[in-house]
Amino acid sequence: MQQFALPILLAAFIIGLSTPSCKHEPLLTGDPNPADTTQNPGGPGTDPNGNNGSGILCDPDSVYFQNQILPLLVSNCTESGCHNTADRKEGVVLVSYETLLSTVEHVTDNNWGENKLMRVLLDSDPDDRMPYGKPPLSQDQINLIGKWVQQGAKNNGCNENYGACETANVQYSVFVQPLIQARCQGCHSGSNPQGGINLASYANVKQQAQNGKLIDVVTRTSNWMPKGGAKLDDCTVAKLQSWIDAGAQDN
Repeated sequence: MQQFALPILLAAFIIGLSTPSCKHEPLLTGDPNPADTTQNPGGPGTDPNGNNGSGILCDPDSVYFQNQILPLLVSNCTESGCHNTADRKEGVVLVSYETLLSTVEHVTDNNWGENKLMRVLLDSDPDDRMPYGKPPLSQDQINLIGKWVQQGAKNNGCNENYGACETANVQYSVFVQPLIQARCQGCHSGSNPQGGINLASYANVKQQAQNGKLIDVVTRTSNWMPKGGAKLDDCTVAKLQSWIDAGAQDN
């Protein structure tokens, strides 16, 4: 019988090779294009090291919560005594997507009469309008929040510096001013700016840039600015430094 054992084994082996193996197709669950909710130290949509080739490329027609909406809320609404995790004024906390949805009524509703966030931003009564005791958000900023709601009020994010980090010819009007407006002016503007530092004008921004304080506060390992917000990613800091090194021009 042993003389037949080897041929039989060889035949079985050949048959095994010719038989298709069992393949399991990957199971797709949920949205095939899920919102990018990455919240890493490197910034929204980047990996933990701030590499520019990760995350998703920003779509100019989309509004991103992590990049655009949350910084506005943190900057304008979470200072001491307001809507932060410690003070929780009127039970509202605006430090994350989760706290926004859990503490603000109907924040995803497209009816501005029902959506409490839009209602308080649009209120004409200064005693009821938010931010309280400060200048109202600009119409462009309110429109941005409204567009985000209309697009589904998603917890989405993108990599603003996707690809190469371009630090040449950084302009105040194109990059620095929008960055300051979104991340800093909520606290550092008005008649009583935090720390006595008002960043509502180019002259004041230039002063803080040239005395070294602007870069210092965004690169600290703790207690960085924006206060209560995500730390600026490496590329954004590099662009800011490039603008300062070039003379902090009003360009």
